[in-house]
Amino acid sequence: MTVFPKKGLYAITQPENKSLLQVTEEVTAAIKGGAVVIQYRDKHRVDDEKLAIKLLKICRSYDVPLIINDDVDLAARIGADGVHLGRDDGQLSDALQNLTQNAIIGVSCYNDMQRAITAQNNGATYVAFGRFFPSASKPLAPLAHINTLRLAKQQLHIPIVAIGGISPKNSAPLIAAGADFLAAIDGVFADNPEQSARNYQKLFE
Repeated sequence: MTVFPKKGLYAITQPENKSLLQVTEEVTAAIKGGAVVIQYRDKHRVDDEKLAIKLLKICRSYDVPLIINDDVDLAARIGADGVHLGRDDGQLSDALQNLTQNAIIGVSCYNDMQRAITAQNNGATYVAFGRFFPSASKPLAPLAHINTLRLAKQQLHIPIVAIGGISPKNSAPLIAAGADFLAAIDGVFADNPEQSARNYQKLFE
């Protein structure tokens, strides 16, 4: 089981209309560029277990945790490092019960500090807030406020992830406000994942 890092780029896969080889090559490039966490997210799954196993093998070789989005069963079957849960993706208690003791469990908190506090108290490894900017992958998600990050930094002792339309150009204020991780999909995988990842990771140096 890979340990969850302290800060950096949290890259979320973009497998739609791509071959398994293309996705694995992109993830490898993102890790080489500096991504410290990979989340496997696929809303139109076909070969989800096959791809997840390939991604886990890659992540293991670089000592980078692989998080499965919204699927505790898949995470448990392949022995992934953890799972990420949105509002409608199941209960934190179920994930704690079905995954290993050291599993990484992240919870989406949108702009809701009380949800984050509850998640922390119930055993979450990290919480994610967002979206902070217009987002192609989550166009209808409610906006989060940068002040929520400031409050989270004061009130939480677990890592904080910022997500939603985040690019290297607009993300510095989020880090300054308290984000330990920047999560990105298009910003990493739309073009040249290795260089894109490097551009994000420079913000943490």
